[in-house]
Amino acid sequence: MFHTFSPCLLLLHCAAIALITRHRSIGMASSRAPCWVALLLFVALVATANGSELSAGYYEKTCPNVQHVVRSVMASRVAAQPRMAPAVLRLFFHDCFINGCDASVLLDATPSSPGEKDAEPNASLTGYTVIHDIKSALEHDCPATVSCADVIALASRDAVALLGGPTWSVPLGRKDSRFAADPESTKKGLPSPKDDLGELVTMFAELNLDARDMTALSGAHTVGMASCDTYRDRVYGPNGDIDPFFAQTTRQTCQGTSGKAPFDVQTPMRFDNAYYRNLIARRGLLTSDQTLYGGGGLQDNLVEMYSADGEAFARDFAKAMVKMGNIPPPKGMPVEVRLRCSMANY
Repeated sequence: MFHTFSPCLLLLHCAAIALITRHRSIGMASSRAPCWVALLLFVALVATANGSELSAGYYEKTCPNVQHVVRSVMASRVAAQPRMAPAVLRLFFHDCFINGCDASVLLDATPSSPGEKDAEPNASLTGYTVIHDIKSALEHDCPATVSCADVIALASRDAVALLGGPTWSVPLGRKDSRFAADPESTKKGLPSPKDDLGELVTMFAELNLDARDMTALSGAHTVGMASCDTYRDRVYGPNGDIDPFFAQTTRQTCQGTSGKAPFDVQTPMRFDNAYYRNLIARRGLLTSDQTLYGGGGLQDNLVEMYSADGEAFARDFAKAMVKMGNIPPPKGMPVEVRLRCSMANY
């Protein structure tokens, strides 16, 4: 059991094995490899004993190149597949809303534990391979050091920047949960495309995110696309809260080969404030988008402010992303620094 050894003893044990097998030409690699793997696992588990305080300089000594590695891989992958930028951003949202920002959304299902990936709202998630590529590069440079949760947080920030949006300093030091939430809990914990304003406010408030945070974070829907099943009722049903021409043209996407529509037709891959102008024009794609505008009061004031002032939106979005990124796993949740983001260490 790894937790019964100190790191120094385990390191000495590995060194002893290396000396014993030094002059053996057969089986040397197989003798040494399990020990070094054990050491990496031990280090990853010991890292969980650190405090929960996050800081931008968390990896200054242990992995000083972390931000450059994440940014480089993101730039390469987004250049090849631009849709990966909104995909990675969406991963961060879906991760943080369920048991905090703990990379549990990345865990594959096991025979004894279904994964969050199996939940209905997560069926259309992509971007996993981007996170895998970043983590692999970091494991090469800084083994058993950078958590998958921090990789998602940094990658989502860089995704926004690559789309022309704001950038911000990301507090780091998150840990990875060893277990995923069950699909039913995951479904209940994520906002529905059919939620009304009251339901959204309540759900965000449970995560210590207020109405201003909610409105700013919803602006992530200025990029990316949605599947027809998420907006079919809105564009086909009797709905006075939708621009008739927008409804007519959007219905055509349900009959197309992709079955998807962009959240913003004009600039679907530019991170700007067009989302809010669309809401004022009654062109919100989802019911949960349009519900942010039209009820009057402070909520409408926020939408109108963001629609007119892109810099105000960018500032509030960055602040809200940091605030959402600070949501911790539940107390008592077993955590670690995973060596592979799709599975627990042992």
